[in-house]
Amino acid sequence: MTINQPSNQPSRVYLSIGSNQNREHHVRSALDALADTFDTLTISSVFDSEAVGFDGSAFLNLVVGLDTDWSVAQLRDWCKTLEDSNGRRRDAPKFSSRTLDVDILTYDKLTGEHDGVDLPRAEILKNAFVLLPLAEIAPDEIHPLEGKTYAQLWKAYSKPQKLWAIEFKWRGEIISPRAVL
Repeated sequence: MTINQPSNQPSRVYLSIGSNQNREHHVRSALDALADTFDTLTISSVFDSEAVGFDGSAFLNLVVGLDTDWSVAQLRDWCKTLEDSNGRRRDAPKFSSRTLDVDILTYDKLTGEHDGVDLPRAEILKNAFVLLPLAEIAPDEIHPLEGKTYAQLWKAYSKPQKLWAIEFKWRGEIISPRAVL
């Protein structure tokens, strides 16, 4: 099912950001690019989390909310270009270390496949490093398929994944951690 938004209103989008190679540099680079491109960002705490799906260095993960009038395809291409400009290797295995990973989690209430992007992204319900920061900055927003708020989904989350909010500075200010849920 697809819910279309009026074309004259910007869409609320949530992106996940992750890095486990030169982590602080690449997360700051992503935040700089987002801030330079979009008007206002809502930024979660930055979380240090274990690698999931492979043995590797710990990741830094966060979620960013923004409003855009770009299409899903335009945003997807922009995210891929940002990853590539930060040294992302496209020939690496899916579950492996990476300089930068930027994924579209939600795009308003869209569901299903749009321009090669499955919405909402399945990792929201699978990974604490996505769900917790999303619940932190959008606790009352409703998952378009589950019909529950992100705060409710986080409260019910029970998978054993280790992560913790860390102090993180960006553009001379401490932006993390935010208030704890």
